Amino acid sequence: MQVYTAPKLNKVEVTSDFWKRYRELVVKEVLPYQWKVMNDEADISIAEDPQNNGQDKNSHAVANLKIAAGEMKGHHYGFPFQDTDVYKWLEAAAYSFGYHPNPDLKKITDNLIDLIAKAQDDDGYLSTYFQIDAPERKFKRLQQSHELYTMGHYIEAGVAYYNATGNQKALDIATRMADCIDNNFGLEESKIPGYDGHPEIELALSRLYEVTKNQKYMDLAHYFLTQRGQDPAFFEKQIKADGDSVDRDLIPGMRDFPREYYLAAEPIKDQKVPHGHAVRVVYLCTGMAYVARYTGDKDLLAACDRFWNDIVKRQMYITGNIGQTTTGEAFTYDYDLPNDTDYGETCASVGMSFFARQMLNIRAKGEYADVLEKELFNGALSGMSLDGKHFFYVNPLEADPAGSKGNPGKSHVLTHRADWFGCACCPANLARLIASVDEYLYTVNEDTILSHQFIANEAEFDDGIKVSQTNHFPWSGDIHYEIENPNKASFKFGIRIPSWSAKYELSVDGAAKSLPVEDGFIYLDVDGKSMTLDLKLDMSTKIMRASNRVKADYGKVAVQRGPVVYAAEEADNEAPLWDYQVAADAKTDYHFDEKLLDGVGVVKIAAKREKLDDVNAPLYTEVQNEDTENVDLTLVPYYSWANRQDGQMRVWLNKE
Repeated sequence: MQVYTAPKLNKVEVTSDFWKRYRELVVKEVLPYQWKVMNDEADISIAEDPQNNGQDKNSHAVANLKIAAGEMKGHHYGFPFQDTDVYKWLEAAAYSFGYHPNPDLKKITDNLIDLIAKAQDDDGYLSTYFQIDAPERKFKRLQQSHELYTMGHYIEAGVAYYNATGNQKALDIATRMADCIDNNFGLEESKIPGYDGHPEIELALSRLYEVTKNQKYMDLAHYFLTQRGQDPAFFEKQIKADGDSVDRDLIPGMRDFPREYYLAAEPIKDQKVPHGHAVRVVYLCTGMAYVARYTGDKDLLAACDRFWNDIVKRQMYITGNIGQTTTGEAFTYDYDLPNDTDYGETCASVGMSFFARQMLNIRAKGEYADVLEKELFNGALSGMSLDGKHFFYVNPLEADPAGSKGNPGKSHVLTHRADWFGCACCPANLARLIASVDEYLYTVNEDTILSHQFIANEAEFDDGIKVSQTNHFPWSGDIHYEIENPNKASFKFGIRIPSWSAKYELSVDGAAKSLPVEDGFIYLDVDGKSMTLDLKLDMSTKIMRASNRVKADYGKVAVQRGPVVYAAEEADNEAPLWDYQVAADAKTDYHFDEKLLDGVGVVKIAAKREKLDDVNAPLYTEVQNEDTENVDLTLVPYYSWANRQDGQMRVWLNKE
């Protein structure tokens, strides 16, 4: 395996109107709102969150840190991993400084770093639940405790904050945490031969290694990955030693899931397909890809490939959402993709973005970038409202307020975004992805710069190389590049041709040029002082079908234009939405409406609608020729649904 170096990319400024709006929203609305929530200062309702498990009062996340630091008295409130809400928020704030310096916010974050340092134990340990209420149980119930997961999220935040601000204390907290973990875990005598029930620390240690170059941290990440599943009964043994009664459980019901749920039933190298909790899976995969790239571990890379292929080719929704069932927020089985009970956790789409990015660092393969794009414009972005103050944890592809209210099996599906959640992992996770999206646009390996995302930007590389990309994406497929190369460095420039673009047109310095597509990319040799490129992608509206192995989508079609998947909403169309039928060759019309939903492309598609039966009609009747009328069905981007009135939504439409 070729081992690639870290990207030699110095700076990227996002100039895309689409993404600038979201990134400014993070600064002006999302971060202030979330800070108020975590300080219990916001007027929020968590009670409607069906997944709250009783955690429906306040966040208390900052208060927990203050209690651990000795600045307040009281008990811990929330889940054992409540600290991570603060850490992901801090990481998002760190990224925001790169494009929107904010002295007032920096005072808050610097003070937060001081608080976290004060809360940290002398040996580097930091997980406030155990420090406040159960110090004797540290590292003793790893299946449920999320201790390494929690510290991993701080390590990620500390690295990001150090990179953004140069704050040495932020990095020192992270290295002390990692040293504490290294002192407690391993195969040496007196150490714990285990790992966390929720993967995360593996990718966090990889990021710490990148900034410190301390091999100890990469070795520790590698240990956690290769040790997982070596003793399938490890968690059960810990539970027995810690006290076997259920009232000792840290999170009720967690012990009831099978070993596969924790990806701990067998060593990773022997696991054929991903099972269990979707976020655990993709965080693990991200860590595997990181460590495989830096160590050359072929078993880990082979596992990445196996897991990727199963997720993307057999268990991923057209929107990029993953994790089909509310039971354990988990994967189920191949081609099981129900739309109206889909879980599709926002964090899982964010995690899939992480995984795709790391796979791109290993191989120049357009498929990875296609999935990253799918998540950015659909599955992940759906998790936040246009005002930045309401959120989806669950992202279905079909929703009906009556079903969510009346059917307990669909109660996890909200048809409007919530203020906050008892388990609030998603809001800050999405915020940190949006705030760092500039880091997802290019991959550099050896002498090749890959431009794989069409998000307008100004980028600066080594050797004085500058790349400017302008466009009106995702609404237009006209992509313009200007490359400056003052030192006449010799390099290759790769541009992804998306799988959704059946054809493309390219001109180089004004002259048409045809290039072969190699694994999803076209490549140009650059050695002159400048180059101008114009790429035209196929943005025609496409009517899509699923594999006929997918029972839930049999006899249905979906609409996609460019990377954007569309949905029908009751706000635009008379309910019920299941009465509409669309032909496979239906006529479509596209227009951009700058006043709708902060500016979106709208698709109108010719459809037929059955006349709705009278409420007094028999429940079952003999089949007859049904009365239908010709109508236009209006579709908006999936990510933008539920920003207006409460109502029905469907991505997959009945085929005529």
